[in-house]
Amino acid sequence: MTIQSSQITENYNANRKSTTLQERRTAAEIQNWLVSYLAELLRLEVNEIDVTIPFDRYGLDSATAIGLTGDLEDWLATDLDPTLIYDYPSVELLVRHLAEQFNAEDIN
Repeated sequence: MTIQSSQITENYNANRKSTTLQERRTAAEIQNWLVSYLAELLRLEVNEIDVTIPFDRYGLDSATAIGLTGDLEDWLATDLDPTLIYDYPSVELLVRHLAEQFNAEDIN
């Protein structure tokens, strides 16, 4: 599956707010961003993205996964490990990790 991410990157970077140490994203915001990103990338509806399904089941190849991580890094205005999606292989697990890392509010 070949996915063009340049337009998606432009869309998300255009809407990106800078994040300071005092202004952190909530877990819900991170999850919403990831779900919206995946939906646009895969040309699916937001409600078709199941946060518990591993990223690889959506057909993301390694280049796309690294692109997603880079765009997320830009949106969060922080450095992220490029292998983050492999370490936390679903939206749910990645959000939980990032929320813990940034002491963000839980989505529950």
